[in-house]
Amino acid sequence: MSKPSGLVQGTLDMLILKIVALEPSNGWAISQRLKQISKDALGVSDGSLYPALHKLERRGWIGNDGVNFTSTLFAAGVASLLGPAVVS
Repeated sequence: MSKPSGLVQGTLDMLILKIVALEPSNGWAISQRLKQISKDALGVSDGSLYPALHKLERRGWIGNDGVNFTSTLFAAGVASLLGPAVVS
């Protein structure tokens, strides 16, 4: 599915962080949650979702358990969600 017009670069990253902040999730569950919260308006392909997850892992914002590949939000991810004004 193509990007909806007006979708800002980095939006997928923030949506993933918010989803994982609520509950540790694997890629499939994240994809389903994105569809659910957008009322099926935002379908993210595996070719977009998994590279975004790997990018967030490389930044140290999320990590996975290595078994079920359930992603968990790290402190750096919380800081990016809250923004620089909140982080001391």
